[in-house]
Amino acid sequence: MLKKTISIVIPAYNEEDNIIVMINRLKAIMAGFEDRYYYEIITIDNCSADRTVELVKKECEKDNRVKLIANAKNFGWVRSPYYGLVQAKGDAVAILAADFQDPPELIAEFIRKWEEGYSMVLGIKNQSKENTLMFALRKFFYRVLSSACDGEPTIKNFTGFGLYDQKFISVLRDIDDPYPYLRGLVSELGFNRWEVPFVQPQRAAGKSDSSFYKLYDMAMLGFTSHSKLPLRLSAFVGFFSAMVSFLFALGYLIYKLIFWYEFSVGIAPMVIGIFFFSSVQLFFIGVIGEYIGAIHTQIRKRPLVIEKERINF
Repeated sequence: MLKKTISIVIPAYNEEDNIIVMINRLKAIMAGFEDRYYYEIITIDNCSADRTVELVKKECEKDNRVKLIANAKNFGWVRSPYYGLVQAKGDAVAILAADFQDPPELIAEFIRKWEEGYSMVLGIKNQSKENTLMFALRKFFYRVLSSACDGEPTIKNFTGFGLYDQKFISVLRDIDDPYPYLRGLVSELGFNRWEVPFVQPQRAAGKSDSSFYKLYDMAMLGFTSHSKLPLRLSAFVGFFSAMVSFLFALGYLIYKLIFWYEFSVGIAPMVIGIFFFSSVQLFFIGVIGEYIGAIHTQIRKRPLVIEKERINF
């Protein structure tokens, strides 16, 4: 009987302090499955400015099960991991962060659940040792997005960490999306899944490249990809605010007619009203702009990633 292959994808950017430790940890974990599976470890580097590529190349020379895809430039933390997934040819494909915030030891449990027949085995970070405020904001976002989705709710506290059957990867490969939201596709495509809760540890070494802008970008990508609620909310708020303004205007008119000489309207209500309704309009123009931006990204049909080189494929 032919052995199946497990592919493990590690997206990396400036991870010289973590990448070799991670590769060695994964080798130790997969040693317990070598009687049943071949395995490959694929690092997809997003144009690191440190020695990450150099270190992985040396590891590739020593072990042909270690593979490298080096991007020609930084294509962002949405496209590069997705591209790494669809390049993997294993019967099952696992993906995890290089900074150890996705515990590699869970891959053993992922494989066992995959053997039981689940097409996807997902790591769910219900707790975290990272910044408490940041984790709370992330958790709030996942809850809101899950509630706002048009179809199948997105998975709360899921970041992409998990193991996927090649049947699911093949579907991802056929999706023509230059800026795909993997976390939403996992719930939308309907493959059977098992969820494994874990406590997210702190980053092992180095500095995270996460920023408020990147988190905002991911949030907007989730909404524009899987929910029309913000657009519908803009229509609802517009109608509601128009009714409120009409009632206020009617109230002022009646009050003025009754107390013509005693009541002076002044310009304060007018100024406040202009500022309020202008801010509402600007907010929802921004929301509409996000959807237009998503459409613009789609119609350009840019490639997910352009490779600089690949090794051991």
